[in-house]
Amino acid sequence: MLKSMTGFAQKDFERDGIAGSIQLKSYNNRYLDISISLPPQVSSFEPEVQRMIGERLNRGKVEFGLRLRKIDIPVSIRPDIAAAKAAYDAISLVGAACGLDEKPSLSLIASFEGVLSYEKSLDGETLWQSIADEIGLVLDEFEVSRKREGAATEANILSELRRFVEGLAIVRENVAEIEGTIKQQLQSRFQELLPKGYDEQRLLQEIVVQLVRFSVNEEVSRLDAHIEAFRNIGLEEAPAKKLDFLCQEMNRETNTIGSKNMLVPVAHAVVEMKDALENIREQLRNVE
Repeated sequence: MLKSMTGFAQKDFERDGIAGSIQLKSYNNRYLDISISLPPQVSSFEPEVQRMIGERLNRGKVEFGLRLRKIDIPVSIRPDIAAAKAAYDAISLVGAACGLDEKPSLSLIASFEGVLSYEKSLDGETLWQSIADEIGLVLDEFEVSRKREGAATEANILSELRRFVEGLAIVRENVAEIEGTIKQQLQSRFQELLPKGYDEQRLLQEIVVQLVRFSVNEEVSRLDAHIEAFRNIGLEEAPAKKLDFLCQEMNRETNTIGSKNMLVPVAHAVVEMKDALENIREQLRNVE
């Protein structure tokens, strides 16, 4: 199934003391180009996020954003007894100098910098696993959106391919008339140049030469093979580049038929075939 290069997924989450949101969106691009925005607390996770996205996508301009609203992390508090005593003594001296008997309060001493130190116990591996699980869920939703859009694009491509096949059928139906027209034109030309009679053997040789030159049987056969390959490649992974190359080959064969043609119905069919191919190539720019 074809996958669109455009997709979108967003998810709010709260688990294991972490709350935040993840947004993932992508646009058409010739190559895979990933932009990642992470909060400072988890900036070290960027290579892993890059890897997870790269495993799912082959092409496209991708924008990934993670926002954290809270991280509940255990906190350890360590007192500095020496700093507390120094603060107590200093405040007591100030009080005595001012003629005050009031003793410093515990809350006042604790407010001095260095008396109490706070350390958050951050387990990076556990934090990453929680976030990675949420990223995986967003990527799943993102894949669904890409497949949904890809299915619609694939339907349009197959519709245009049917137009192309219908045009080719008209060409095939007129192959005999093309050859008959070549013979008739050559006979008329010989009669015009040689009114008293002409060498029939020479005429036959010239007809054979012109039939080889203007026959479209080979082009029709190659187009049949290209169409079959087109349908088969549609089942492969990341087929857009191969399909685009096939369209170029099909367009080349169609142009050759147009240059050899001398019938109005075939000319109209060639126009339809070329238009269908152009529409297909335009759609292929939207998928991997």
